[in-house]
Amino acid sequence: MSTALVLRTRGMGDLLTAVPALRGLRRYGMRIVLATPPELSELAALTGVVDRLLPAREGEPLVWPGLTSRDSDLPFFPDVAVNLDGSGPESHRMLKEVRPRRLWAYACGEEFPRGPTWDDDEHEVTRWCRLLEWYGVNADPADLALPTPLGTSPAPGAVVIHPGGRAKDRRWPIERFAEVARVIAGEGLQVVITGDLSERPTALMVATRAVLPPNVVLAGRTTLRELCALIAGARLVVSSDTGVAHLATAYGAPSVVVFGPESPVRWGPPRDRPRHQAVWNGPDPADVHVDDVLKAAAQALRAAGRAA
Repeated sequence: MSTALVLRTRGMGDLLTAVPALRGLRRYGMRIVLATPPELSELAALTGVVDRLLPAREGEPLVWPGLTSRDSDLPFFPDVAVNLDGSGPESHRMLKEVRPRRLWAYACGEEFPRGPTWDDDEHEVTRWCRLLEWYGVNADPADLALPTPLGTSPAPGAVVIHPGGRAKDRRWPIERFAEVARVIAGEGLQVVITGDLSERPTALMVATRAVLPPNVVLAGRTTLRELCALIAGARLVVSSDTGVAHLATAYGAPSVVVFGPESPVRWGPPRDRPRHQAVWNGPDPADVHVDDVLKAAAQALRAAGRAA
């Protein structure tokens, strides 16, 4: 079996949008070594196709175990290096440094003339499937689902409010998340607020403004696997354009994603799945109002056949 070194060094959402491409490589007969941040190891395992994790960070050199360790069962060099990280040339060069026999990547100037042409406006899922198809590998952009992780959800059937996100310019205002949480809780539904440990103060502010008790704040209190179980069993997920939105798509949980400054064209949920609603009123997320999100939530729940 040929070994593919696959580069995807960013966050949760980036990894989830690459799942169809990873599964295409497996169906092609490849053993997959995924170069990605180590904190995503559990999520990588849930894809069902990653054989080995190579800890990697954006812009940092890769260390290929087949070259550096006598005990490694990996080949001396990767049979193929697949760039699912960017258009190059920096990421192309990073992969070339481990001396793969072949490089599958988008064409980038005279240094890397081989490959398909990069399209800035292409959806992120389609982008990586099209790359592989150029090299003769079939990948299905709709193949996004993840299996429900083992373990129980910390709040089965809850409405998940996720106010954080790595990119601050993509976050919807805290007070609007709080108003959505207040309205939904007022309908008698359980609400929980998620995030990582650094986002816990934000989550607590949302709870306070929504007049909800601190124990609804799960931010900083869940492992990645517990978060996956929570999203998989959620009644509804409301978030900005961040990784949790892609988790909702992967688990089929009804969701509302507030976009800005980018439109949903590149990172939005599949357009043929009405249980996943994208709301975008312009480059500033603050242009999206509470009523817009509540209306989208009702549409998502109706599409999923769940009562509001």
